[in-house]
Amino acid sequence: MSLSMYSASVPVMKHMLSSLSHFLDKAAANAEARKFEPANIMSYRLAPDMLPFTKQIQIACDAAKIGVCRIAGIESPKYEDNETTFAELKARIAKTIDFLASVPADKLDGTEDKEVTFPQGGGTRTMTAQAYLTTWVLPNMFFHVTTAYAILRHNGVELGKRDYLLGAAS
Repeated sequence: MSLSMYSASVPVMKHMLSSLSHFLDKAAANAEARKFEPANIMSYRLAPDMLPFTKQIQIACDAAKIGVCRIAGIESPKYEDNETTFAELKARIAKTIDFLASVPADKLDGTEDKEVTFPQGGGTRTMTAQAYLTTWVLPNMFFHVTTAYAILRHNGVELGKRDYLLGAAS
């Protein structure tokens, strides 16, 4: 049996976004235990030319929802990008997971060869939906989840591979 577009996208995205939410729970507990203001992490970045922590979360959510919408041919919900707390970021993740759960499998399955055109670097790029999902959308989402993880680890939050792979189930 082959892997369907739905199975390769929505469950994977929901799982990784749930792990991302789990990271925020651990980050909040870490801030409370160490008695520092959680807002200190919101603008933290690993390098001067990287986007800050908050933007990593926002883009991980956007990569998932916009990617699925482009493949499914449906309009993506728009978010304000105004989160400033762990609670607000968790709400954004939850909203994204809820949206992904609302996309029917039949909107994605069978789209492997559909052409998807998307903005990229001041122009556009076109590829099949399967290539778009596997070489663009998922790697982009994983990149931003991993970068958020790395920022938290760098700042002393006790996260490990189990947290990344299993989220709250770890």
